[in-house]
Amino acid sequence: MKKYWKDFFTAIKCGDIWTRFSLLVMGVGYWGHGQVVKGILMCLIELGFFFFTGKVSWQYITKLNTLGTVQREEVLDLTTLTKTVNDYDNSLLILLFGIIGILTIAAFVLLYISNLKAVYRLQMMKENGEHIPRFTEDCQELVNGKFHVTLLTLPGLGVLLVNIIPIIFMICIAFTNYDLNHQPPTYLFTWVGLNNFKQLFTTTTTVTFGYVFVRVLVWTLVWALLATFTTYFGGILLAKLINDRTVRCKKLWRTLFVITIAIPQFVTLLLVGKMFGDYGIVNGICSRIGLTQFLQNIGLVSHGLSYIPFLSKPGWAHVMIVMINIWVGVPFQMLSATGILMNIPNDQLESAKIDGANERQIFWKITMPYMLFVTGPSLITAIIGNINNFNVIYLLTSDYVTSNMNFANSNAREVDLLVTWLFTLTNDYSNYKMASVIGICVFIICAVLTLVGFTRMIAGNREEEFQ
Repeated sequence: MKKYWKDFFTAIKCGDIWTRFSLLVMGVGYWGHGQVVKGILMCLIELGFFFFTGKVSWQYITKLNTLGTVQREEVLDLTTLTKTVNDYDNSLLILLFGIIGILTIAAFVLLYISNLKAVYRLQMMKENGEHIPRFTEDCQELVNGKFHVTLLTLPGLGVLLVNIIPIIFMICIAFTNYDLNHQPPTYLFTWVGLNNFKQLFTTTTTVTFGYVFVRVLVWTLVWALLATFTTYFGGILLAKLINDRTVRCKKLWRTLFVITIAIPQFVTLLLVGKMFGDYGIVNGICSRIGLTQFLQNIGLVSHGLSYIPFLSKPGWAHVMIVMINIWVGVPFQMLSATGILMNIPNDQLESAKIDGANERQIFWKITMPYMLFVTGPSLITAIIGNINNFNVIYLLTSDYVTSNMNFANSNAREVDLLVTWLFTLTNDYSNYKMASVIGICVFIICAVLTLVGFTRMIAGNREEEFQ
């Protein structure tokens, strides 16, 4: 960073008239050193920046501190019997274009500094009698020596537009009162500081977000661990079983399990959800064979119910969600484990058998360490994916209704993950401010788990252990 600014001030101090004049008109330095086309392009970029900032973004940037003060009003003109709308502020557009405007200014400042240093380098090349590349030579360089820059430019812009700007926008929403009662363009919303974060951890008779958040967070983490490791170890054990030399028709067994992957997951989950519904086919079978009555006798099912609440009561629903996820997720993990198991060095397995190790010892001392070494990063990714596993929870519990007033007051359910709770707050109740706060919490949890997990997985060089 010190060298970065040192080069910039050196360019100002030691630059010739063309370099210094580039402080005002960015393309002049290129013109003065024989790069006319580049100079025209830089001038067009500078003009475009000032036009966009002056005509579009600046009016929104100046209102960012309040997010607008003039509310939308309709006035009936009695002479023409038509309604006219005043020149109102739109808080949503102010925030969005304000963010874009600030990012545009920041990008222009970086380009401005880079441009001056580039012009100064041309000046030094000219003074030293070096060849100054023409525009065609610079273009050729972009497809040869700097081809990585050409390839990354478009994806970089895509990341900026699709990821960075929405993330910044969502973070800013968390510090406003944007909800059902403050929806643009009819109403304005404004900054409220950390009030939403305080509300998320507050539990009173009217505000129960603190009560709900702790329970939903615990269930989210428990679900992520159970969903990941049950399918992970289940897939490995299933692959070991099918690959055993005593098992016949291996291809048939693999095909039967892969069918669950071939069917779209949302179709499977919706169908299974109906099957295990309060009046679904599974409850009908359980009632006929007397299982429902037996569970009532031992106290697992309330006597007031004529069915087993597989997906409609807390506890039952939590267990069934994990069980159904095992059935859906194990076949996919089996395919991954099959390929890895076939690549375990045979010399290690043979050496272990010669040393007297049994199958159980070989599995825990050789097979599992090798599997964890190879699949460790994907295991971390699977945990993060299950924290945000919207499909399984939402599709299986679409008919779930909570009877806990604390959950209902916060528009949540006992079976919700943070991500499904976030979705409900936005889609059904337009509570964007609290959804944004929860989204930030999800991001922090996933970021911490990713950093810690990958740091531990890639620490040291363990490849020699498996060679």
